[in-house]
Amino acid sequence: MRSNGRAFHPIHVKRVVINALHARFCRLTVHTMSIRIAMWSGPRNISTAMMRAWGNRDDTVVIDEPFYAFYLKATGIQHPGADEVIATGETDWRKIVAHITGPIPHGKRIFFQKQMTHHLLPQLDREWLGAVTNCFLIRDPREVIGSYIKKREVSAIEDLGFLQQAEIFDFVRARTNAITPVIDAKDVLENPEQMLRLLCEAVGVEFTKSMLSWPPGLRETDGVWAKHWYGEVANTTSFQPYRPRHYELPESLRDLCARCRDCYERLYKYRLH
Repeated sequence: MRSNGRAFHPIHVKRVVINALHARFCRLTVHTMSIRIAMWSGPRNISTAMMRAWGNRDDTVVIDEPFYAFYLKATGIQHPGADEVIATGETDWRKIVAHITGPIPHGKRIFFQKQMTHHLLPQLDREWLGAVTNCFLIRDPREVIGSYIKKREVSAIEDLGFLQQAEIFDFVRARTNAITPVIDAKDVLENPEQMLRLLCEAVGVEFTKSMLSWPPGLRETDGVWAKHWYGEVANTTSFQPYRPRHYELPESLRDLCARCRDCYERLYKYRLH
């Protein structure tokens, strides 16, 4: 075979064709492969805004804290609207797992799951984590605690989810023998498009600019607890610019904050940036 007077060996031509077909297959796979994304965060993060970003994609369905009712019933912790959450939610963790690892609702390609680390109680089996693509949303513990105590008292370090987040991260890493995607809230707020592009690439889906803005208001996909917790995010139409805040924590919480920081920094060193 010749082109512009140069001879090409048939094997070379075959490799070029194979490479081109492989590249096309990879592009098609990104566009058509179904995926279940579990994003693990603690409270007082930007997890609801992140759910807005994914929920604004045409190819995505979202679910809001599927283990919340189970968690409240199992622990007896009194959160705002706890009775309603338990009455309207699923409290059998096995049924929840079956739902979030089963067929993706509404024929969508992507199932984005906003997950709270502290809802994954010790008695809940972790093996199902292998059936989803896990990623982690972290935030500086001083900011988390400073925001949290404006809403309710911290009764135990487990309320904040840092210990559980590190445990889930270690579990997934051991099962997959790979580093799962980690993003930091500050990085997202400082450069939403860059961080969402990195996240999409890391989980194997195509980024779309529809993730950068969304209509205001609450959603049918929001949990029934939205009226208690989502007032601020309901007024937003995009990720809000990062604003440094200095939280002066009470002396009683400083040791707890240091323990949380140990967990935070373990994941921070793996963050996408």
